Amino acid sequence: MPQIQTDKQAVTQITIIEAEPEKQAEALSLMRERARFMQRQPGFISISLHRSLDGRRIVNYIQWENRDLLRAAHQSPEFRKVWGEFGKLTDDIDPHLYEVAEILADKQ
Repeated sequence: MPQIQTDKQAVTQITIIEAEPEKQAEALSLMRERARFMQRQPGFISISLHRSLDGRRIVNYIQWENRDLLRAAHQSPEFRKVWGEFGKLTDDIDPHLYEVAEILADKQ
């Protein structure tokens, strides 16, 4: 489960993937497979995958304990082995690290 808080922040990476609508389902399937691998890596907190209703984008919301452990997971040979296949399914991959600036929630 994502842990969104302003103190003791996890490392958050948000990646926006663009693909043709007919390739969104296949790209999302590959991302699910990669997410299951990442789930077993040191420092994992959560991964949330979102797909746009127009079929053109996937948003990958990742939380990790720290940058070094996230980098190590991304650089592992098992994670990298499907990178070429993923590139064939997508038009653009735009990952960035973020920090929480504000949290508003229902008061219930």
